[in-house]
Amino acid sequence: MAQIIVCSHRQNLSGRRRAISDALHACATEALGLPPDRRFHRFVALDGEDFVHPADRSPRYTIVEISMFEGRSKETKKEPMRLLFRRFEAELGIAPQDLEITIRESPRENWAIRGKPGDELALNYTVAR
Repeated sequence: MAQIIVCSHRQNLSGRRRAISDALHACATEALGLPPDRRFHRFVALDGEDFVHPADRSPRYTIVEISMFEGRSKETKKEPMRLLFRRFEAELGIAPQDLEITIRESPRENWAIRGKPGDELALNYTVAR
């Protein structure tokens, strides 16, 4: 399971949400083994006065926050980051300097999905190690 929040300048996200979501999802399915039908993305479009960041970031500055079940290895968690840097630059024109990624893990029992605590769910995929 993974939930992804994307924060960026409103003009950077305008008309690009689907392309960004496609890049995110391709990385998540490839690196984390998520099923193709498990896409959970939220976009936070911010005006300039609501998005304070260093001057060395461009108007394409983007923050990606990934929340997921704990249990993956350090290398497994690094792989989507590497893929995101490559895809965002190649497909979206967002340079690595303008992309920040955080992964937040929590135990399955801290999630509730489809009316059940996460540790009581039967998943149709394996949490990649």
